[in-house]
Amino acid sequence: MYKIGLTGGIGSGKSKVADLLAGWGAAIVDTDVIAHELTAPGGAAIEPIRHQFGPDVIAPTGALDRQAMRELVFDSPQARIQLESILHPMISSVTRQRAGAARGCYLVFVVPLLVESMAQSGRWRDQLDRICVVDCDPATQVARVQARSGLTPEAIARIMSAQATREARLAAADDVVLNDAQTSVDDLVRRSRVLHDKWCSLAQGQSSSLAGSRS
Repeated sequence: MYKIGLTGGIGSGKSKVADLLAGWGAAIVDTDVIAHELTAPGGAAIEPIRHQFGPDVIAPTGALDRQAMRELVFDSPQARIQLESILHPMISSVTRQRAGAARGCYLVFVVPLLVESMAQSGRWRDQLDRICVVDCDPATQVARVQARSGLTPEAIARIMSAQATREARLAAADDVVLNDAQTSVDDLVRRSRVLHDKWCSLAQGQSSSLAGSRS
């Protein structure tokens, strides 16, 4: 399948764009959704995390206490490495399984830290046909995240500081969907639809080329 990497900073609206693409027939594999599943009550990552970090990072519900873990990894780079060593292989395994079973006009991997992963390890670089960034200004990111999560601006700034800069994401992009404070729902739908139609055409061209090479 033709493969798109969809990314963007926290609060950019990439999940909304992914939902639109899914509604038009794209297959979606969202690594953030997978991470939440793995750290939900009974998730495969809970016991390894409890073993590594102790019970204080597990909420009474049995899920990962995301606030406690967030504070821990921000204060300790070693803790971040340990958490990633638990989660990343699990996320990669589930991602491969879901990609293998995916059906659609093209396949979208929603990866919040796509640009960061490519910069650090080159991961994803040879797995994608195009990279699409959902872009907005930092002030809009902060406002959106604060409205939906109640996090303080300081906490949001810390999260954003651990992510790639807006400039780095845009430099890595083949396609961009602008979703700033002035973007209406209709604007976002229209911009996303233009890219969807483009990717469908590219996917069909790839399929025709592969079919021709086999004949």
